[in-house]
Amino acid sequence: MTQTRAASRRVRRIPVLATLLVALIAAVLTPGRAEAAALQEVTGFGSNPGALRMFRYVPDGLPAGRPVVVALHGCTQNASGYGTGSGWTQLADQWGFSVVLPQQQTANNASSCFNWFQSGDMARGQGEPASVAQMVDRQLADVSGGRVYVTGLSAGGGFAAVMMAAYPEKFTAGGIVAGLPYGCAQAAGSPYVCMYVGATQSPKQWGNRVRAARPGYAGPWPTLVAFQGTADYTVKPVNMTDLVRQWTEVHGADQSADVSDTVAGYPHQTYRDGSGNAVAETYSVTGMGHGQPVDPGSGSGQCGTAGAYILDVNLCAAYRMGLAWGLGG
Repeated sequence: MTQTRAASRRVRRIPVLATLLVALIAAVLTPGRAEAAALQEVTGFGSNPGALRMFRYVPDGLPAGRPVVVALHGCTQNASGYGTGSGWTQLADQWGFSVVLPQQQTANNASSCFNWFQSGDMARGQGEPASVAQMVDRQLADVSGGRVYVTGLSAGGGFAAVMMAAYPEKFTAGGIVAGLPYGCAQAAGSPYVCMYVGATQSPKQWGNRVRAARPGYAGPWPTLVAFQGTADYTVKPVNMTDLVRQWTEVHGADQSADVSDTVAGYPHQTYRDGSGNAVAETYSVTGMGHGQPVDPGSGSGQCGTAGAYILDVNLCAAYRMGLAWGLGG
């Protein structure tokens, strides 16, 4: 009796084991079932005069010619945390593009801020801007990338403006979150006056600062998408106003919004040039403090993970930038 039951149990196990084996083989062979890509550090990407570190996220099986997004973290943050928290790596998997994540080192700035305000780190061909430009070139070569975009939060946002001004030929557009216009520290007399008060400049003066960063450049210039919390006491909302003045002037557009509506309940404005092209968009996030807007979840339009300076306000800035840039198309 005992031998008969043991044999019966062995017989019943055979189809179970066969089923598990088939499932295992299917998991290995079926496309899209492999583990998600991981963030990787890249070394030897150039002379790196700004002494930055380069990280990147490349979805598995990414085709050639796909866009590249350069995402710059804020102070006290790092590449990995910002890439995940902002939602950029999530969207890279969803829409199919790669992300370059420069990382500041405390030897350059004790708070890990990109040095958007220092003259040696604002000019083309030197310092931190040259390091990021080298990262872009390396990424384009490695993945046969297409269009390139740059974005950042706070000091990373200020540095995104630096890259747009110093290397306009490399970037189709920029996305600045709680950031500063190019040359603001010099216009205001100090970075703190720029952040807490703003600088008194006309649109023409703002535009001249951008043109001086790339003498003789005839365009096209990167377009702008900007986000700002109305309760931000670290970078005052006037800085988004000045960003619009700066980049609409560079594009030859006027200072009046052509579209004023709401997105997720927040005021949104679009500025167009004489040909009807959107050259600047702004999102004024009512009641939000200093940080990156996110909307955690897996639903349409959702992305990001809330954390320090990454704020759940039911609006994901990365998603809205991606739509404006055609990344989801």
